[in-house]
Amino acid sequence: MKKTYLYLIVAVGLIMMSCSGGGDDSNETQMPEENTAPTVPIQVYPLNNTICINNNIVFEWEESTDTEGNRITYTVEVSENNSFSPISKIETSASLSKLISLEKGKAFYWRIKATDNKSAASAYSPAMQFLTEGDGVSNHVPFAPSLIAPALNSEVDGTSTTLIWSASDADGDPLTYDVYLDTNSDPSTKVSENQSETTYNATGLSAASTYYFKVVVRDDKGGVSIGQIWSFTTK
Repeated sequence: MKKTYLYLIVAVGLIMMSCSGGGDDSNETQMPEENTAPTVPIQVYPLNNTICINNNIVFEWEESTDTEGNRITYTVEVSENNSFSPISKIETSASLSKLISLEKGKAFYWRIKATDNKSAASAYSPAMQFLTEGDGVSNHVPFAPSLIAPALNSEVDGTSTTLIWSASDADGDPLTYDVYLDTNSDPSTKVSENQSETTYNATGLSAASTYYFKVVVRDDKGGVSIGQIWSFTTK
C-alpha cells in the first residue's frame, strides 16, 4: 500500500513539472528597439549672403525624414559668429518655419538640426550667413571671415605656416584685415594691421605649441566684423 502511495506522489510531481514548462519568460532581457536619427534639414531661407530687409525673419527649411516615422522637432540656432558661441537665439518648431526677431543692422549666422521624439538628433546643417537691414542703412558691415587654412585645431609642420581666410561684403566695399596671433586662447597680439590680402605668413613659431588667431574685417565706410578665434598646433 505504501508503494502505491509513493508511485502516486511521484506521478503527480512529474505531471506538475511538465505543466510548469521551461520557467517564466517575463524576466528575459528585452532587446532595445533600434532608432535612427532624422536626416539633416535643408535650409531654404535665408541662404548665404542674404540681406533681410526686415529684422523679423521667417526662417524656413525642408522637412527631414525619419526611418521609423517618429515625430520630429527642429532646433534653430542664430549667432553673430560662425562658431555659435555665444548663441544669440535658440528656438524650436514642429513645423517647417519659425519667426525670429533679431537686432537690426547686424551680420548673423544660422543653423538647424532635427530631433525625433526618442531623442535621436541629426547633425547640424551648414551655417548660413545673412544680414539684417538697419534703419536708414547706407552701409552693411562685412561678414565675419571664414577659415580656409590651416584647418581648425590641426597640426602643422615646422615653425611657420600660412593663415588663409575668406571674407565678403554685401555692398562690395573694399576690405582690409587686422590679424591677431599668439598662444593665448583670446589672442591680443596684433601681428598685421590694415592689410588687403586674405593671407598672413606666420613665422618664428615655437615648436610643440598651440597658437590662436583671429581676423578683424573692416570696410572703407567704418563697418567692422570680428572673426571667431581659430587654433592650430605646431609639431
